[in-house]
Amino acid sequence: MRKLPNETPSKPLDRAPHRKCILTGESLPQEALVRLALSPDDTIAPDVRAKAPGRGAWISVNRSALEEAQAKGALKGALARAFKTGKLAIPDDLPEQVEKALERATLDRLGLESRGGMLLTGSEKIETAARQGDLNMLLHAADAGRDGSAKLDQAWRVGSDREGQDVRGQILPVDRQGLSVALGRQNVVHIGITDKRAAGRISHMLDRWCRFIGCDKVDGGSEAEKKVA
Repeated sequence: MRKLPNETPSKPLDRAPHRKCILTGESLPQEALVRLALSPDDTIAPDVRAKAPGRGAWISVNRSALEEAQAKGALKGALARAFKTGKLAIPDDLPEQVEKALERATLDRLGLESRGGMLLTGSEKIETAARQGDLNMLLHAADAGRDGSAKLDQAWRVGSDREGQDVRGQILPVDRQGLSVALGRQNVVHIGITDKRAAGRISHMLDRWCRFIGCDKVDGGSEAEKKVA
């Protein structure tokens, strides 16, 4: 089986390198922040995979806070200090660029895990794995039917001995069409992740995306953070 690239770590976030947000001054694990890079033409661009060369600037704020900082000029000042230059251009649609980049990175990760055989699609397969206690993470498309999602949530609670607890799959901020394209499969409505390290990698990416756009992150959406050493 082909080894997947680890764009996000399998180790817990409290062991990861910390970076300081240029807007809040808060120090957080690197994987919880978004990196901004300065392109050769002095334009600020999102670097959510933290791969661009040179100095970077890190932000921990959500989209609305970033938009406010940009409108008030606070973002430009913080970036000028971070990059030690005032010769920089900030695109008007930078918050939208960041959101799209986080979405793309998360869907790309799901696609990689799918090709690596680390996840399941199809309600029957997911339900079987859930009841057998083999599920580490459960995801639902934004337009998934409530009854179908509830049935899989219940199977997961039963299989993980958590009946009576508020444990349910994460509703993703993307519909079935977007998931189907990302995974290269037809009609992907639900996703079950059986490998705990894969669940950890996906969870890191999804947490950051949800935090930026302000969607609810379900606490019971992944067992990976508790299980991955």
